[in-house]
Amino acid sequence: MATFPQWLPWALLSAVFAALTAIFAKLGLQDIDSDLAMLLRTAIIVVVTAMFVAGTGKWTNPLQLPAPTLGWLALSALATGASWLCYFRALQRGPAAQVAPVDKLSVVLVALFAVAFLHERLAWREWLGVAMIAGGVLLMAIKR
Repeated sequence: MATFPQWLPWALLSAVFAALTAIFAKLGLQDIDSDLAMLLRTAIIVVVTAMFVAGTGKWTNPLQLPAPTLGWLALSALATGASWLCYFRALQRGPAAQVAPVDKLSVVLVALFAVAFLHERLAWREWLGVAMIAGGVLLMAIKR
């Protein structure tokens, strides 16, 4: 019998919040430049996350972390920022119901990158899922 993965509830919540992000952002981008909107969003995230980390007693000095850890986290932050800038610009210019699925092409890219760079292995069933996601993105993004 398969066990229930501990990560699954968090991943499902992530999907719900990502969906709400698209809807709320699209609504919030009506009267503001997308880059300024992203800056405001990021500032709010920093404040809320800092309060959460401090409130749960998880704060440690980041300068005491190993240099490779800081480097990878810095690269992740830069990639996140670039993704958000592009996402907000796309949302401001296009319909959320088309922009969000194209953004989720990242799922396909993560699978490819994980195989190429992290040496993860996907079974045929997982590759089928990746292909179906790619097909779904095309169906959602291409207008008749």
